Amino acid sequence: MNIVPIYAALLGIVFFILSIRVVRLRRSLKIALGDSSNPIMLRAMRVQSNFAEYVPLCLILLGFAELQGTFPIVMHVLGIGLLLGRILHAYGVSQTKENFRFRVIGMALTFTCLLSTCVTLIFDFLRTSI
Repeated sequence: MNIVPIYAALLGIVFFILSIRVVRLRRSLKIALGDSSNPIMLRAMRVQSNFAEYVPLCLILLGFAELQGTFPIVMHVLGIGLLLGRILHAYGVSQTKENFRFRVIGMALTFTCLLSTCVTLIFDFLRTSI
């Protein structure tokens, strides 16, 4: 497996940046727990949480797809789609005056990666097992 690790590393860096953003906001706003009904804090927390909710499963699925021999170009398209989707979503949701276009495109790319990888794995299973 040599394709998924680069996307895992890049996504790990994005998660690190999102986490640092939450920590800095907590310090500057003096919010130890929760969001204290602060919309900026809430947005930062949700961006980080949403990332943590989707990326691990997508990377696991991508890893399985790569192990099953999915074409490298397909792996790169899915990996780039996931990375770009998560960055666009994070940017869109982070804005106080939210531009929903970034959020929608980001989630669409994430969902496309998630569903495409699931379908690829199912078809590969059916192709090799039946």
